[in-house]
Amino acid sequence: MAVLVIWALGAVGWGAVLAGLRTGLRGRSRGAALFAHAATPAGTVLLFSLVGFGSLHATIALTAEWWALLAVTGFRPERLVATGGPGRLAAWAAGTAAAACAAQWFVFHL
Repeated sequence: MAVLVIWALGAVGWGAVLAGLRTGLRGRSRGAALFAHAATPAGTVLLFSLVGFGSLHATIALTAEWWALLAVTGFRPERLVATGGPGRLAAWAAGTAAAACAAQWFVFHL
């Protein structure tokens, strides 16, 4: 059951970041950002499987990253680059680490 929750949270987080990128970005960077975001799940799962980890670890990591990004930027992911600076980037990294640890515990101990 915990794995289904992680998958659902990952799908909703991915969609929320996609919606934020679609509405927040303009110009030439928009297409590249949308393509990179769309390719991220498949590329990450492929990378984790080549390294020897399973896709569950990749899903947990991506879910933590997307929700930490949404929390740090106030559901406007373009803020990370436009007005972010090192402080917002550090907050995103710390939030991702905390969320990933919590999700790992949730999945493997419940």
